[in-house]
Amino acid sequence: MILLTRLALAGNDIRAGPTAPGFLTPGLIATLDAKFGLRLISTPDQTLAETLGA
Repeated sequence: MILLTRLALAGNDIRAGPTAPGFLTPGLIATLDAKFGLRLISTPDQTLAETLGA
C-alpha cells in the first residue's frame, strides 16, 4: 500500500524489498525503475552504500 501511495504522489528513488511485492513483475519493475527510480533492496550493507553514494 505504501508503494502504491508513493507512486501516486510521484515519489522518486523508491526502495522496496528485499522481496518485491507480488504484483510487481520483472517488466513492471523495469518500467518503474525507469520512470520513478524504483530499486529493490538487496543486502543492508549494499543498499546503504548505494544510498549514501559510497
